[in-house]
Amino acid sequence: MSSVDLTEAEHRHLERAVDLAAEALRAGDEPFGSVLVGGGRVLAEDRNRVNGLGDSTRHPEFELARWAAAHLTASQRAEAAVFTSGEHCPMCAAAHGWVGLGRVVYAHSAAQLTQWLDELGAPSSPVRALPVKEVVPGVVVQGPVAALADRLRGMHRASYLSKRPAV
Repeated sequence: MSSVDLTEAEHRHLERAVDLAAEALRAGDEPFGSVLVGGGRVLAEDRNRVNGLGDSTRHPEFELARWAAAHLTASQRAEAAVFTSGEHCPMCAAAHGWVGLGRVVYAHSAAQLTQWLDELGAPSSPVRALPVKEVVPGVVVQGPVAALADRLRGMHRASYLSKRPAV
C-alpha cells in the first residue's frame, strides 16, 4: 500500500469524505463520499446517491465535477482538489478531467475495491475499474491511505452483505 504524505488539513478533508461514505451507507447507498477543496476551504461535498435517487450516475465525484463546472472558473477548478473515499470510477475520472479539476486524493483504490468485492463473491461491475491516471493521464493522484482504506473495507462489506439475497 502506498504511503501518502498529507497535511493535517488534507487528512481532515479525506476523513470527511469517509464520513460522507458512512452517511451514504446509512442511507442505503454504497459507501462513497467526496469533498471539493479550493483556496484552503471546502467548496462542496456530496455522498453517493445512486440508490436513493435511482440514477447510476449519481456518484459524488461526478456531482462535484458538475458543481465545479457551474460555479468555478477554469483556474479555480485547476487549483481545486477532490478528496474522496474511493478512487474515481472511469465515468467520474472522465468528468474530473473534462471539467479540469486538479488533484485527486483517495482513501482506497479501485483495485482494492475490486479485490474486496471479489473476495465477497459480488457480481462484477458493469464498468471495468481503471486507475484515474489511465483515464486522466495528467492529473496528480495520491492514495490509498491505509488506515482509512481499512475502515472503508468494512463499509463495503456491510453494503454488499445488506443487499445480498438471503439463502
